[in-house]
Amino acid sequence: MMDKQQEDHELKRSLGLGSALSIVVGTLIGSGIFFKQGSVLDSAGSSTMALLAWILGGIITLAGGLTVAEIGAQMPYTGGLYVYIENIYGRLMGFMAGWMQVIVYGPAIIASVAGFMSILMANFFGLGSQWRVPLAIITVLIITIINILQNQAGAWFAIITTIAKMVPIAAIIIFGVFFGHQHALGQTVAEVHQNAGNFGVAILATLFGYDGWILVASLGGEMKNPQKVLPKAIVLGITFVLIVYTLITYGVLRFLPVETIHRLGENTTSYMSKAAFGPIGGKLLDAGIIISMMGTLNGKIMTFPRIVYAMAKRHDLPFSHILGYVTPKSHEPVSAQLFILILAAIMMCFFDPDRLSDLCVFTVYIFYTLAFIGIFILRKRHPDPAVRPFKTPLYPFVPIVALAGGIFVLISEVFNDTPGVLLFVVIVIVGLPVLALVKWLDKRRVDKSKF
Repeated sequence: MMDKQQEDHELKRSLGLGSALSIVVGTLIGSGIFFKQGSVLDSAGSSTMALLAWILGGIITLAGGLTVAEIGAQMPYTGGLYVYIENIYGRLMGFMAGWMQVIVYGPAIIASVAGFMSILMANFFGLGSQWRVPLAIITVLIITIINILQNQAGAWFAIITTIAKMVPIAAIIIFGVFFGHQHALGQTVAEVHQNAGNFGVAILATLFGYDGWILVASLGGEMKNPQKVLPKAIVLGITFVLIVYTLITYGVLRFLPVETIHRLGENTTSYMSKAAFGPIGGKLLDAGIIISMMGTLNGKIMTFPRIVYAMAKRHDLPFSHILGYVTPKSHEPVSAQLFILILAAIMMCFFDPDRLSDLCVFTVYIFYTLAFIGIFILRKRHPDPAVRPFKTPLYPFVPIVALAGGIFVLISEVFNDTPGVLLFVVIVIVGLPVLALVKWLDKRRVDKSKF
């Protein structure tokens, strides 16, 4: 079990509410809302159901955020979900949660967002599709270097990109809502209806757009007042994004007929920006969307190495003495940052970003669901309200909604992509023999030191 004495003090507590809120918003508003409009519509079958899918996806995410906020306020340490699962379920399950994030979820979601972003970048610069992977890797490398400088550099980058991304978002909402001529609700065409997946798959697609909110919890050890800042950042951030996503989707459906959205797929928002503002204005909006996605990448690149760092300090990973290294000047876990970069680059080369996005959501929701159950365990374990700096409102209704949403995600993805699910589950399970090997080597090293 982790307690306050075990919290490492090498990382600076320099992040306030503004930085934390920017990380939540900047991490959430990225590729999902811009690239998933077509797939959500195809699965939902109509514009009304597509809009409802985005709203319900946000409600499920908000319920999850409110639930985890209570847990996070009690455990404001570096590591986030890794720390929560360990404190609730024990060392082995905590390791599995951390292993999942640093080997599967973290690199995969960075690769997915970078992959989507590189599609837009290649189009923006008039480059062929063969440039997508190099562009993605170069961009991730640059953002990693920014974060290596100091955590405040990454935080300032998050604030700047969050402000910058409001420009294309506001433009899409305003022009869609006020200058669109389509009926946003009730649109349906035979082609979309025949190719529809189901409403559950549509909600699953929206959850990629909402995913990433929990990553700010990994910075709990670097916040000035985490018991207050962390819950506020999670709840306010998710609520804001839910409103923005609903307005963007409504604007897109007002501006473009469903036949066009279905045909364009992941290029929907790029087409809309050029149709609304002309070639030059469209280019400027595309640039804003690219900056938006860079902000998303920054939030993920800033937070995932903290999980690697937290695990390395517990000697839970091979080469922990290297992965746990923090630079003396900038106090940054540089080895952990490079480790995540390398894994993400490998995934960029071998996996399609759209499929990665769905598998990312499935993998992390396994442990989200355990965390949602954990709030009931903690309430029973610690009945005194004084130990909870933040209390989930409408308990137990909100945690039940979060738990139902988590179970729904898992079942939907199992039926939607069984081979991919099995692959990612196997990669997570591989962590068990890795942990056994690491502990055996540690024990052998200790035994040798006695002689």
